[in-house]
Amino acid sequence: MIKARREIGFHLLLKGRLWVIFLFGALLFGIRWSKGAGYLDLYSVLLKPILPGTAQSEWIKEGDNAEKNIRLKLLADDNSRLRRALSLKDFNTNQRISAAVISRSSRNWWQQLEINKGAKDGVLKGQTVIGPGGLIGLIDSVTPLTARVRLLTDPGHQVGAWIDRTQHHGILTGMGTNRPKLIFLNKNSLAKIGDAVTTSPASTLLPPNLTIGIVKFVNEKALPSPYAIVQLTAAPDAVDWVQVLKNDAQK
Repeated sequence: MIKARREIGFHLLLKGRLWVIFLFGALLFGIRWSKGAGYLDLYSVLLKPILPGTAQSEWIKEGDNAEKNIRLKLLADDNSRLRRALSLKDFNTNQRISAAVISRSSRNWWQQLEINKGAKDGVLKGQTVIGPGGLIGLIDSVTPLTARVRLLTDPGHQVGAWIDRTQHHGILTGMGTNRPKLIFLNKNSLAKIGDAVTTSPASTLLPPNLTIGIVKFVNEKALPSPYAIVQLTAAPDAVDWVQVLKNDAQK
C-alpha cells in the first residue's frame, strides 16, 4: 500500500516537472519566435515606475529646450528675411507713375500685360515696373496712351538678381510660370531656401535693392552652374495696379 502511494506520488511529481519543463520550453520558444517582444514589454512595464530617473529627466528637458530655442531662432530668421523681402523700397511719389492693368492675353498670360499710361504720361521703353510685393517686369513698348509690360515670368526674359546673404549675383530667367529660375554666376551658390532675392545694390540697369522673390528650391549640382527656383513676391497673375519707376533723367 505504501509502495503504491510512493509510486503514485513519484508519477505526480514527474508529471508536474514535465509540465514545468514544457511550460519553460514554450516560454523560451515564444520569446525566440517573437524576438523578445513580449519580454521587452514586460521589462518595460517593470521599469516604468522608476524611469526616467532624475538625471534622465534633466537631459530630456535640456534637449527639448535646446530644440525649441533652435526652432524659434530659425523662425525668427525666416520672419526677418520675409519682412525684408515683402517691404517695398520707399520711393518718392514724383519718381513713379501709377497705372491700372487694362489688358492681359490668355495666350500670353505669363508674358505681358497692358497698362493705361503711355508716352503722354512719361512712360518710356525699358523702365522698371513694380507691383504690390516687388518687381514684376519692364516696359517693352509704348504708345501715346498705353504701354506693354514684359513680365519677369516671360520665357527667356532675363534680369540681374542678387542674394544679399551670400553676396552672390545671378541671372533671373522667366520660365512661363510664377516661379522663374535664378542661374548663379558662381560654381557654389551657397543659396538656401528662404533667401530673399533682390536687384543688385550696385545695379545700373535696374533700381537697386528692389524685391524680387524668395528662394524655394536650390540645385547645387546642376551643370554648367547651380540654379534656384524663385517664388515672386509680386504675383503677376493677380496684379491690377502697377507703378512705373522713372529714369534718373526724368526725376
